[in-house]
Amino acid sequence: MNILLTGASRGIGKAAADALTAAGHTVIGTSTKGSDGLIAADFADPAAAAACWAEAVRRAGRIDALVNNAGVYEGVAEDAPEAEWQASWARTLQINLQAAADLCRLAIGHFGTNGGGRIVNVASRAGYRGDSPQHWHYAASKAALIAVTKTIARGHAGEGIYAWGVAPGFTVTEMTEEYLASRGGEKVLADIPLGRVASAAEVGETIRWLATDAPASTTGSVIDVNGASYVR
Repeated sequence: MNILLTGASRGIGKAAADALTAAGHTVIGTSTKGSDGLIAADFADPAAAAACWAEAVRRAGRIDALVNNAGVYEGVAEDAPEAEWQASWARTLQINLQAAADLCRLAIGHFGTNGGGRIVNVASRAGYRGDSPQHWHYAASKAALIAVTKTIARGHAGEGIYAWGVAPGFTVTEMTEEYLASRGGEKVLADIPLGRVASAAEVGETIRWLATDAPASTTGSVIDVNGASYVR
């Protein structure tokens, strides 16, 4: 399978790319700067999703699955100046939600003329339980992405187009290792019945399964990967 995977250069995206490649699939990955053969795609730019999709199709000819993993987790204080508050919301929603939705729309059009396909959207447990007071916009973007996923599943399953979500909790990545090693890590672990945070490889393997092997009847599901820190 040819799989377009956004945010493939590190963390969960890199783990997913490794899992997919090890299983024999071709990954067309993206990163903000486009190094190491990845497509350059800064999803803060509203034009980036369409350009990224066109380049992926040019490289692969056909895309069989889309994995929307690229995202940002940037805080803004509740009492920040209005311009800063609104700019932070706009940036987060553009990258985490609008760009992913744009790619989903392009994928659906492509899949509709190529016998179907799969979409995996990387959301977050924050989309269900909320997040910190500095991250309203992040939680909102992930909740909306879950709604997008379910809407696609309901609307297009009959066409052989399937959609799933992945909702990780705290995950070990390059961005979180320092925090976990600090005193903040104790608070994180105290909230996880499993006693440890998820590894990027665990989330990556979940993405691989959904993008390639999950039964069609599971379309519309969101898989939690959070050590039972949030159950629903």
